Amino acid sequence: MQHLVTPKATKNEPFAWWEGAFTAEELDWLQGKVKEATQESLVGDGSVNTEIRRSETNWLSNDKDTLWVFEKLNDVVSSLNADHFRFNLLGFSEKLQLTNYHENKQGMYGWHQDFGGSACRKLSVSIQLSHSSEYEGGNLEIFNSVKPATMGRQRGLITVFPAWTVHQVTPVVKGTRQSLVTWVSGEPFR
Repeated sequence: MQHLVTPKATKNEPFAWWEGAFTAEELDWLQGKVKEATQESLVGDGSVNTEIRRSETNWLSNDKDTLWVFEKLNDVVSSLNADHFRFNLLGFSEKLQLTNYHENKQGMYGWHQDFGGSACRKLSVSIQLSHSSEYEGGNLEIFNSVKPATMGRQRGLITVFPAWTVHQVTPVVKGTRQSLVTWVSGEPFR
């Protein structure tokens, strides 16, 4: 695994990232699973609200066929957490969310935080599955107190940030953006 360290991946920023954890073949496999996504994406209250979110999702459980994905993500998140966040984490308590953002719906997810789920989410994890040349728009933006920071778009990039961080995916205006998102939980903050 190659760890990408840049000035924006410091302990003073609300995000960090990692490159090179997944091979091209592994990313192709994940993209195949995301292409199966047909369920209309829900917002925090469990409803479909196209004013807030326009995308389709599919879910991967932690089983013998996907254990390798969870293990790789665990290694990356553990390292980034130790270097940047230092949260007390318990692990992945939810399925992995695979998402398609299509141009025909101007796929997007407006400003939001990743509260919810059945556990106390502490870190959000987003993996870029599409090649950046496959779509326009669809930027992952994280609000970092002054102005939104646009995250990298290179295929395989893993971006990690505290789950309470306000973030969005801007509307896709051409092509399809595909991503994998998950959350790492822990005991409530005290």
